[in-house]
Amino acid sequence: MDNCVDLIVTSPPYWQKRDYGYPEQIGLEATPQEFVTNMVDCMREWRRVTTKTASVFINIGDSYWNKTLAGVPGRLEAAAIDDGWIVRNRIIWTKDTGMPDPAKNRLAGRHEYIIHFVKSSKYYYDLVGYSEAIGNGTNPGDVWNIPLKRNMGDHLAPFPDEIVRRAILLACPPATCPVCGHIPERVLERTAELDPSRPQAKRAMQLAIEHKLTPEHIAAIQATGISDAGKALKVQTGTGRNTAVVQQLALEAKAALGGYFREFTFAKKKTVGWTSCGCNKPLVPGVVLDPFMGTGTTLKVARKMGRTALGIDLAPETDDHVWSPL
Repeated sequence: MDNCVDLIVTSPPYWQKRDYGYPEQIGLEATPQEFVTNMVDCMREWRRVTTKTASVFINIGDSYWNKTLAGVPGRLEAAAIDDGWIVRNRIIWTKDTGMPDPAKNRLAGRHEYIIHFVKSSKYYYDLVGYSEAIGNGTNPGDVWNIPLKRNMGDHLAPFPDEIVRRAILLACPPATCPVCGHIPERVLERTAELDPSRPQAKRAMQLAIEHKLTPEHIAAIQATGISDAGKALKVQTGTGRNTAVVQQLALEAKAALGGYFREFTFAKKKTVGWTSCGCNKPLVPGVVLDPFMGTGTTLKVARKMGRTALGIDLAPETDDHVWSPL
């Protein structure tokens, strides 16, 4: 079925790493160019089955070829861009430990890539919800330190649950309207709460208490912005300037806070509601697909998080595989 998948999270076979014993398998092509060509062919099918607001997260590692790194992740990015995809992030998955490496003249690899592709500049993305779940600031960044998953089964390519969880938090809507396709979005309200783990934020809160700054002072700071120009001239009155009262409160706050004034412009936001389409129909869960599902890690995590999960794999159906045809 076309246009039915909200998110693809997958880890295809890495090039020249392992023979899974199936003639149609991807990963044993003679050159990295052939591997990338086959992957782009797959992505064309993914483009067909995904919605306009969907994302694709591909976990991919590199391989050595003729004594040099083959540059597989970069080749895939470039080929996908040429084929019409947009690359939003190259996430670095770092691991404190990994497989033993016998090489004596180079360092052991302790990172892989998770490439975030989208079809359109307008895609679903919940950075607020992700940041609340992951922590470490309002935008936690593109380096994910996730321990390697220990796997004692027959499948030798470990794929941590946490990678799937993060991709779903970021890019798979919890639910959509079955009538119009509307995806509820957060209605946010700025607070005066700062991150106390940051020394600058902690000091800003101390000064605000010491000088008895009111909620109106904090609101004035946020209306003014980091400086007294830019967006500060386009809020409050709609006439191109802040009201005189707001300007006065902002000046008082700046005198009290000094260089810590800007901290309150980065205060936390809270969710006070969700947008609605007005169709008044029960929403349906977002849909996650793993086209190289292996032992079904993506499916298990997606279902645990309340999404519909679909999986495809060349391997015959076993107790470890849960099949959901498109």
